[in-house]
Amino acid sequence: MARIEETPWLDPVQQRAWRGYRRLRLLVDARVARDLAVDSGLSDPDYDVLSELSEASGHRRRLGELAERMLWSQSRMSHHVKRMQQRGLVRREECARDGRGAEIVLTAQGLRVIEEAAPHHVASVRRNLIDLLTAEQIAMLEQIADTVVEHVEPRL
Repeated sequence: MARIEETPWLDPVQQRAWRGYRRLRLLVDARVARDLAVDSGLSDPDYDVLSELSEASGHRRRLGELAERMLWSQSRMSHHVKRMQQRGLVRREECARDGRGAEIVLTAQGLRVIEEAAPHHVASVRRNLIDLLTAEQIAMLEQIADTVVEHVEPRL
């Protein structure tokens, strides 16, 4: 780890880019989360869990895998899943492959909820980010995201 006096400070352009990114992330995340709650009554984590399960084979994932994909602890995921179970969106089953751990399974109600929420969610993402950018800016955003994720993700 670099010592403070060895750390090169951000120049003015880098500083504006960093602060702009942070502001963009906060504003877009807040707006999309608000729209999601208003349109479907779901939180961001609810949507992420339902989305992950809807795209998974058999509409199921191991609890630990789901937690890892969302960068959550297994304990936090377990508590969140319990609340979603109480609403009938998911169910917990013993893992059929090895009998250890739990699999989280999307219920028919959960599938209906994500299918109804998804078009509104996509419209919000478009309205608050995608449709504001040119095709070139979207391509650049994708490249930036890929570069940063490739560097950061293996370290988590």
